[in-house]
Amino acid sequence: MPALAPSSRYESERLAGEGFVLRPWRMGDLESLLRHANDADVVRGLSSRFPHPYTRRDGERFLGGEIVDLDDPVFAIEVDGQACGGIAARGGDGERGQSAELGYWLGASMWGRGLMTRVVARYVPWAMQRLSLFRLQATVLDFNEASARVLLKNGFIEEGVARCAFVKNGEPHDLRVFAKVRRSLRDAP
Repeated sequence: MPALAPSSRYESERLAGEGFVLRPWRMGDLESLLRHANDADVVRGLSSRFPHPYTRRDGERFLGGEIVDLDDPVFAIEVDGQACGGIAARGGDGERGQSAELGYWLGASMWGRGLMTRVVARYVPWAMQRLSLFRLQATVLDFNEASARVLLKNGFIEEGVARCAFVKNGEPHDLRVFAKVRRSLRDAP
């Protein structure tokens, strides 16, 4: 089995879907990560934790657990044996401990195929069940209609807009807020 990124309590997880597998990142994913992440179109809709240009050092730091907490369910999206994107849920703390924030990205060569819609459909119920979540939230930059459609197709409700909440390249942007909730942990996510 290829070397995993350090310290993943989800190291045995593999979530298969139509045309993809979700699994923990591995150190051997570096070249594929660089190929898909070093793209201005991909980075355009993401936070500054995802830089452009995306360098070898950035990839090494990510896979080494320096950028995100790999004890969270941070998975690679694998298509045809290559990591071409990622999806993760970052849990809250304290009284928000049964809520999490969903984030995802996909290499531009994979866009327009419905792949991310299928990935979110596979990942979200698993994450809500495994993390015992009442709420899974995602924010989308105002211009990212494709990401908003992915969430809506997966049963997320648009709850509102946080105006001028995000500054990207010196320009303020609104963040659209989406969430999927359940009132009981016994309810299906």
